[in-house]
Amino acid sequence: MLPWLLALLLALPGAVAADEMVRICYGYGCLVQADIRYTEGQLGEVRRMLASTVNPENERKMISEAVGRLYAWAGEQSAVRNDRGGNYADGHVPGKMDCIDHSTSTTRLLTLLEARGYLRWHRVLPVEGRGFLSIFLNHYSAVIAEKGEGETPRFVVDSWFVDNGQPAVILPLEDWKKGAGPDV
Repeated sequence: MLPWLLALLLALPGAVAADEMVRICYGYGCLVQADIRYTEGQLGEVRRMLASTVNPENERKMISEAVGRLYAWAGEQSAVRNDRGGNYADGHVPGKMDCIDHSTSTTRLLTLLEARGYLRWHRVLPVEGRGFLSIFLNHYSAVIAEKGEGETPRFVVDSWFVDNGQPAVILPLEDWKKGAGPDV
């Protein structure tokens, strides 16, 4: 009877009974990468957070929380637990992350959530940069857009601004491109 019950549960939309691995970058410029294992229990917790959303704004708040939680769990398995917001508070500790590490890793985390069907109101876009001309980009971030037809609002999901495990900063992409964000 138990195998039939498990098969039935797996047949439900969005049901997945396997842990997931995500490669997280650190060491500045993705110099080091760690394979982080997220358990089905952890991912279920994130799914429940995101399933409770009622509109795009609320989902962005939950995405911020979920990214922080996913990084905290990554910190239990890797040196990224030592990462502090920005580039200067880390010192010379292992696990420090620059914006390239964060934008790459956060995009991978968001892609996991999207692939599992956890994002109802947003889709994941490629990493964006800001700075002076393309050769002088000085900051990168993961990006999401509201689902919909035509040009929809886009937002950065920038975990670089905060210490490991804290909710990511989410800002309108255009404001972020003009320099918006916490001072770190």
